Amino acid sequence: MFKRNIQVAATDFLPTSFSVRNHFSSSAAHPAQLSPSSRSPHIVVGITSPQTCLVLGGRLRTLREAGFRVTLVSGPGELLTRTAAEEEVESIAIPMRREIAPLADIVSLARLWWLLYRLKPEMTEFSTPKAGLLGSIAALLCGVPTRVYCLRGLKLETCTGVKRRILLATERVASACSHAVLCNSDSLRSEALALGLAPESKLRLLGSGSSNGVDVERFQPGPSDLRARLGLPLHAYVVGFVGRLTRDKGLPELVEAFDAILAAKPESHLLLVGWFDAAEDALGDDLRARIQSHPRIHMTGFVADTAPYYRVMDVMVLPTWREGFPNVVLEAAATGIPVVTTLCTGSRDAVLPEVTGLLIPPGYPVAISEAVLQLLRSPKRRCRMGLAARAWVLDHYVNGRVLGLTVGYYQSLLVRNLTRDSRVGPVSTGTALSPI
Repeated sequence: MFKRNIQVAATDFLPTSFSVRNHFSSSAAHPAQLSPSSRSPHIVVGITSPQTCLVLGGRLRTLREAGFRVTLVSGPGELLTRTAAEEEVESIAIPMRREIAPLADIVSLARLWWLLYRLKPEMTEFSTPKAGLLGSIAALLCGVPTRVYCLRGLKLETCTGVKRRILLATERVASACSHAVLCNSDSLRSEALALGLAPESKLRLLGSGSSNGVDVERFQPGPSDLRARLGLPLHAYVVGFVGRLTRDKGLPELVEAFDAILAAKPESHLLLVGWFDAAEDALGDDLRARIQSHPRIHMTGFVADTAPYYRVMDVMVLPTWREGFPNVVLEAAATGIPVVTTLCTGSRDAVLPEVTGLLIPPGYPVAISEAVLQLLRSPKRRCRMGLAARAWVLDHYVNGRVLGLTVGYYQSLLVRNLTRDSRVGPVSTGTALSPI
């Protein structure tokens, strides 16, 4: 039943109150419902750019179905409206610049503060660098009782000098303004701790990591008619990539590596399922032209449903320089595709080395080509890794389990705040909430 699909102005909000049951289920995979006889506790989920909505599928709906009133906040865009409609939640557009822009950031902060002041939510969850900083500050200034910063990666890892110091400071501020910092992966939590973003007790890892898990019914092995539609020969080797086409994702190294792969395996094709992102790490004009003119490189542009594209791949490559926990690796694994990715933060958590795929150092085209060629030359090894990859996802990353852990944790924070001062940070109670 459709519940909510509205986009409203920041002046249309009324305060809300809530009460919850005295006890919640102890099973993280089956979170208890909030009392239907009371008003729903209100959570505001904020991100910088609407493109981050691509990793929120199921998360907002699960929170709503567990009894939360959910409001999604991001910069304006079609993806914001579409995601709100699909997840049946409210949406509010507040422009936020992804790059450092002091004057625009002050305006965005004021708008976020005013929004939270009018909404008076019981909880906030902000993520991505700019929304994480501005939203967490606004939530603190408004006295939101429970404030969560969802750490999806560290942009500072690919920065140097003054910019790195600024980004490090913003991460520390966002963390300091929050009661809990949810880390997407074990290596991300370790890096956050090493950088001094927050005390160890505040850095949380739920389960085995990942913010959403994988819909294993949607992403599963099976036939696909896309080879013909994309102009890929039936028996060609297809090396795939899914995501933003940027420097931080390792596209320059991948394109260079593909020339070596093509020289060794002339029947190979490179399938890039993604778009040229106009971010700070955007690809240069020369590389973009090279990709667009290469006869064996196929670029799809933005794709809403990537599931069929994995099924045409023989190997998926993510030569990234930084991640939180890459969803695309889990999606490929669920589809039974072996993955080559890097030893960087986040990405190294998404592969069992030599079991579900291969890990390589970042920045080395030769390492990419050698790893890919190893797998292309051994169909049995690819098959064995693909089977192991899907089994691993089924054991640890089914979306219901991952999202259940999140809902259970959030419910525990709400209950805790019924008896504690709202400005005291949450402490761990229970196995599901403890860092791993």
